[in-house]
Amino acid sequence: MQHPEQHPEQSTEQTPEAIAREIVAREGGYVDDPDDPGGPTKWGVTIHTMRTLMLDLDGDGDVDGEDVRCLTQEMAVDIFLRHYFRAPRIDWLPQALHASVFDMQVNAGSNAIKILQRLLRLCGQDVSVDGAIGPQTARAADALAAQGAPLADAYGIARRDYYFRLAERRAQFRKYVRRRDGGKGGWIRRAEDFIAPRFHLSQRQFETRIATWT
Repeated sequence: MQHPEQHPEQSTEQTPEAIAREIVAREGGYVDDPDDPGGPTKWGVTIHTMRTLMLDLDGDGDVDGEDVRCLTQEMAVDIFLRHYFRAPRIDWLPQALHASVFDMQVNAGSNAIKILQRLLRLCGQDVSVDGAIGPQTARAADALAAQGAPLADAYGIARRDYYFRLAERRAQFRKYVRRRDGGKGGWIRRAEDFIAPRFHLSQRQFETRIATWT
C-alpha cells in the first residue's frame, strides 16, 4: 500500500492504467475470507465478477475458486479498466476524482457513485442518487471542480464515513475498520490514501469514532 501522504499529490497525474495497477497491487493475491461477501478473490477480482464475465480460465466448464486462482495481474488490470472504469464512465468525472472513485468502484461497486452523488447533493447540486454516472452527475462534478472545490478530499472523507457506517450496521465488517491492536484497519487506511494528510484521523479521533463498538 502506498504511503497516504504520497498518493493525493500523484493521483491527478496518473493514467487510468496506472491507477488500475495500483489497485491490483493494493488488493493483493488470492483470498477467501468467509466474512467477505465477494467470496474467493484475487487481485481484487471476485468470483462473482468472473462468473458474470464467464471467465472459465481452466476450461473445465464452470467458474470456481480454481479459475480465480488462475487469474493474472494483467487480466485483473484489463477487467478493472473495462468494467470498473470505462463501463461506469468514471472518465466523465474531473480527473481529481478518478483514482479514489475508481478504487472505490472496485471495492464497493455502484456505491462508489452513490457516495459521490450524495456528496454533490450536499454541495447544492441537483443530481439523482442512482449509482450511475450520466451527464447530470458529470456536469455537477465539473461545476464544483471549476469553483476550486477540494473534490478528492471531500470524496475521500465521505468514503471513509461510508466504511464507518457499514461497520456500525454489520459487526462482522469491523475487522476491516479496526485492527486487533486498535489501530486503523484496511478500509480506513485505504480511504485515507486519497485524502490530504491534514484530514487524516488521529488515533484519538479514530478511537472516539468507534468508542461504542464492543
